[in-house]
Amino acid sequence: MSGREVFSRIAGRYDRLNRMLSLGRDDDWRRQAIAFLPPGRVLDLGAGTGAANPDLGDREIVALDPSSQMLALNPSTRRVVGKGERLPFSDGWFDGVFSAYVVRNLDSIPETLGEIARVLRPGGVAAIVDLGRPPAAWKRVLHRMGTAVVLPLAGATIGAVGEYRYLHRSLDSLPPPEEIYADGPLRLARVWRMGPMGFVYGVVLEKAPGTGHKEA
Repeated sequence: MSGREVFSRIAGRYDRLNRMLSLGRDDDWRRQAIAFLPPGRVLDLGAGTGAANPDLGDREIVALDPSSQMLALNPSTRRVVGKGERLPFSDGWFDGVFSAYVVRNLDSIPETLGEIARVLRPGGVAAIVDLGRPPAAWKRVLHRMGTAVVLPLAGATIGAVGEYRYLHRSLDSLPPPEEIYADGPLRLARVWRMGPMGFVYGVVLEKAPGTGHKEA
């Protein structure tokens, strides 16, 4: 089962279960990253149902997601069905890019980071929040044991056991963020950990001033 299929199947229940699994902290984790974004036009990459909209404030939001089922529940006025690996926007069109809980489900992280760099204006900022295993080895073992039990049980409460087994496995699919973003087209400006045992991370990526151009 692909990530797109997972989220399409649980679109109407996704935010409710996220809130439960994060003990109500998911909004706070998003806000910590959004605080680094500039004002102006922001791409919410993997916007889903629009959970980040209130925290993005008065920025001009363009919501993009590969799942039309998720986007149908998003109240944004500008909604685009699409993938991070091929963004349907002009070069330099965004002041900022935000993405939460999406990176580990991408088909290609390098292609998506290249596209983010392309659509950002010079001096633009990308802020990303996602999940992974904790950095310490003993914490990774405990966390893996916990999610193997907790995520399928949580999925059972909304009839999505298989989908949340997929989410458990996805946590082991990538190296730590310090490696994922180190040599990409954008400068890695900041990395921090959040949540129990540090299994949530935030990163800030910056596009150098004077690179590329902005199109209307």
